[in-house]
Amino acid sequence: MYALVEILGKQYKAVEGQTIQVDHINDKKAGDALEYASVLAVVDEKSAKFGTPYVEGAKVQASYIGDKKGEKVRVFKYERRKGYRRTQGHREQYSLIKIDHVIA
Repeated sequence: MYALVEILGKQYKAVEGQTIQVDHINDKKAGDALEYASVLAVVDEKSAKFGTPYVEGAKVQASYIGDKKGEKVRVFKYERRKGYRRTQGHREQYSLIKIDHVIA
C-alpha cells in the first residue's frame, strides 16, 4: 500500500518503511514524529481512493531522521572577449523522513 502525499507544496509517493528525501524542514530533531493529512490518493492491491483534493480520514505518519545536503551545483557566467568570468556554487538542504504508517 502507498499514498501520494503533499509535503511542503510538493507531492511524494509514501510507502511504509521507506525513507524519502523532502525539502528542508526547520526546527526538528532526530526522532520527532510528523503527521501529514494532505493525502491526495491511497492505493493498495485491490482498490484506490482519490481525493478532491484530499482523501478524508487518510493520514501519513512519519519520523524525522535528519538533514542532508544535495549535490553541488556550479553556476558559471562568461562573456567572450570581455575578461568576465564568475563562478558560484550552491548546495541545497534536504531532510530525510521515514514513513511509519499510511492510514486510509
